[in-house]
Amino acid sequence: MNSENFIYLLWGGLAIALIVAAITDLKRRHISNWLNLTIALGAPVFWIFSGMSFWPEMVGQIGLAAIIFTIFAGLFAIGAMGGGDVKLLTAIALWMHWLTFLELLVVMSIAGGVLTLLMVIGKKIHKTEGPIKVPYGVAIAFSGLWTIWGITAQNSQTIF
Repeated sequence: MNSENFIYLLWGGLAIALIVAAITDLKRRHISNWLNLTIALGAPVFWIFSGMSFWPEMVGQIGLAAIIFTIFAGLFAIGAMGGGDVKLLTAIALWMHWLTFLELLVVMSIAGGVLTLLMVIGKKIHKTEGPIKVPYGVAIAFSGLWTIWGITAQNSQTIF
């Protein structure tokens, strides 16, 4: 298997992990640390097989993840986001160029808004009490899958 095919296999693995994150967040409102760690540990394998240089590319990916963790840990601290969501976003940041990750954040924000609206409507229909617990991992996973599809579709056009 050549490195190009292996890179697609890695993207597929990330996509599967994101689907698992969405399902577990829907079911239990929890994203496992082992899943986030697996996603994060897959990134250096991706870096190596995609031919990234240590400086500035690999270091830049780590820097992006550190910035994302800092920003979203602040949101966690004020109760606006769950810890698993913060770790999932940080792990995904290790995989994508900062501009691509910015696109992911825009798609995530839109998907999260739609998801929150659906949760509010559901609460009104079912007349339930208490705060709404939005499974934001679903929005993160959706945006990650959307971005992976865009990356792989663009790369397959330049390859073939």
